Amino acid sequence: MILKNCVGLITGASQGLGKAFAEALLKKEAKVVICDINHAQGVATKAEFDQGYGPDRTAFIPCDVTSLSQMKDVFCETLQMFGRLDVLCNNAGINNENSWKKTISVNLVALIQASYLALDHMRCDRGGQGGSIVNIASMSGFIPAAHCPVYTASKHGVLGFTRSLAEASRFGNYGIRINALCPSFVNTPILDTINHEENLGNFYQFKDSVKDSINIFGVLEPSVIAEGFIQLLEDDSLNGAVMKITTTKGVHFENY
Repeated sequence: MILKNCVGLITGASQGLGKAFAEALLKKEAKVVICDINHAQGVATKAEFDQGYGPDRTAFIPCDVTSLSQMKDVFCETLQMFGRLDVLCNNAGINNENSWKKTISVNLVALIQASYLALDHMRCDRGGQGGSIVNIASMSGFIPAAHCPVYTASKHGVLGFTRSLAEASRFGNYGIRINALCPSFVNTPILDTINHEENLGNFYQFKDSVKDSINIFGVLEPSVIAEGFIQLLEDDSLNGAVMKITTTKGVHFENY
């Protein structure tokens, strides 16, 4: 995919990984819709991007990704403003074992919902122009994590959904590539949740074990993950791929 003049929609894009993905697209001369529930941070990020890339290259649309009606509005506004949609990045995510139903809702249900909305607009077999979906999972999609079992389950679900939908796209000639990105520990606000009992609940007692893992494996910067994100978009051979990024191996892929 040639990203110049493409339009990307990124959820949870006001900070952290989502912001890094948005900026990576802007550097490729694409246009970006920043979707986030954090209104103040979204406005600040939009203003920052306006200074660096011009006011016509981005839009901020506040949205709760778990709301079907709000997400439908985001897709409609994206098409009204930019006339097309080429990329969806399902990045929004939380880690809250106390509110485990909400964690599943944001990390998995909302991701499925947005993916289906994107299919409605992008499927070649139904008049669309094709495109690419990147779902943000985690290394927790492969390994057990005592401090966050529900978060881990949600990321396992993201991988299963991504790979299965990619097969459906291939069989059905949707013209849409669907891939997953699984970073190790990244320097974002969600990493700080391990320090808070209100996030980990009964599993807070295991926080030291994950801190030991962080000390062993290190922490990646969002810009490094953004490089992998761009690779998934630009490499037209990738569909159903599961990209892993770690400090020791860099970018590599899971072989099933």
